[in-house]
Amino acid sequence: RLELCATRAATRESTMVLKTERCSFSGLRVYPGHGTRLTKIDSSTFLFLNGKCKKMFNQKKKPAKLAWTTTYRKAHKKDIEASTTRKKRRVNKSAFTRSLVGASLEVLAKKRNEKPEVRAAAREAALREIKERAKKAKGKK
Repeated sequence: RLELCATRAATRESTMVLKTERCSFSGLRVYPGHGTRLTKIDSSTFLFLNGKCKKMFNQKKKPAKLAWTTTYRKAHKKDIEASTTRKKRRVNKSAFTRSLVGASLEVLAKKRNEKPEVRAAAREAALREIKERAKKAKGKK
């Protein structure tokens, strides 16, 4: 029974989790009790891993241009094998015609096969009809 308790205690110790934060400049982990925090007048806070990061931040250096930062590594596609790489799925997009709410497939096919002149004539006739209705409505008022 003592052995069982000892093994449980050992497993508890090995699974201890530390809450780490990220450095605002380098993107590296900052463990509890480490790093310095900078708070600006507008109450925005920045956490830095070390003095080097803080000085670079104050000099307004861009982390994406410094090879040792994580933003540089992401921008230049380093550590790709470390991150999970997914295979790109191919999506087979085949043309599929469906009937719309107001028209069936036959009506759509018929309209598609119409010549542009016939379509233009139908459009003009529809516009004329709409204008006539508007005139009648105006005349009644």
